[in-house]
Amino acid sequence: MIIKKELIKREIAGDTILVPVGSAVYDSNGLFVLNELASFIWDLLPEAESETDILNAVLNEYEVEKETAQKDISEFLAKLEKMEII
Repeated sequence: MIIKKELIKREIAGDTILVPVGSAVYDSNGLFVLNELASFIWDLLPEAESETDILNAVLNEYEVEKETAQKDISEFLAKLEKMEII
């Protein structure tokens, strides 16, 4: 998947945060805090060709039901799309 905005993932005070850089600073409304799953998905995005690739990776990494994982992934990707990040 293609990440459209320049964002750097950082660990700050125990939180995982996406920090906008470059022109993304002007397009963003601040920092983005990620939970553990969102951080895992974020790391997969550059090499993932589809949502199915992400789902398979999540199911291999976490003990979670497929339907729950699919719902969480879809919601996170929808938020990224709405913010024009992917």
